[in-house]
Amino acid sequence: MNRSILSASSTMAQLQKKIDTIGQNLANTNTNGFKRRETSFNDLLFQQINNQPDAPKEVGRRTPDGIRQGSGAKLSETNIRMEQGALNITERPLDLALTRPNEFFELLTEENGQYLTRYTRDGAFYLSPTEEEGQLALVTSKGDYVVDGEGEPIYLPDNYKNIKFTETGEIIVTNDDNTEQSVGQLQLVRVIRPQLLLSTGDNQYGLPDLEALNLFEEEVFEYVDPTEGSIQQGALEMSNVDFAAEMTELMTAQRSYQFNAKSISISDQMAGLITSLR
Repeated sequence: MNRSILSASSTMAQLQKKIDTIGQNLANTNTNGFKRRETSFNDLLFQQINNQPDAPKEVGRRTPDGIRQGSGAKLSETNIRMEQGALNITERPLDLALTRPNEFFELLTEENGQYLTRYTRDGAFYLSPTEEEGQLALVTSKGDYVVDGEGEPIYLPDNYKNIKFTETGEIIVTNDDNTEQSVGQLQLVRVIRPQLLLSTGDNQYGLPDLEALNLFEEEVFEYVDPTEGSIQQGALEMSNVDFAAEMTELMTAQRSYQFNAKSISISDQMAGLITSLR
């Protein structure tokens, strides 16, 4: 009885993590550039119990004699899926969509007095006033800086008439005298190993300690050549979450959870029956 209860309770704890992951996906169905995650399971160790050591061998039997007692299932990994999301045309000049998977905008965010590098596919940008008069900074909705190829924040003059982002990420503004001026170049990053990305909140990602993993930066990501274009202005990439598929996975996980909970209940009833017979 104890074996069945322990096996079921172990599996239920892992199924709860899957349900939490699906819930996270569903909650971000309408989040710009969000990438869904999926879970995979592995069997835990099992024990071979030979309960009939003197029984004759069965002719044609392909499985081992006795009983194989498992220990439940374990969530082996949670993978990020980088499939391209649908594009939502907004016609807003500061809305940018990446049209190739595995590419990210590079950001500079301040945490605890330190500036850290972050990555995002959410291209809903804004302009924020700076301490220097006549200058605006290109930022995210959270206020993090969008950086250029030198890793520096991008600044624009506050008196521009029009702004244009080319496919390669060059920023061109039209001045009051109708002259065009290039004011910066967006830095895009192509992640080679997206499974190493760590969610840091606000639809942003960071990198783990590569030195501890014995990895070099070039093995994890590379900077996109400024001549390569994958940016579409006036559009936003939507989440790649398939609502119907996630709901199906959620119902399957809930049924599995209920099945294991029922096995615990039945084991408890059987244990109570045995106790009453004694």
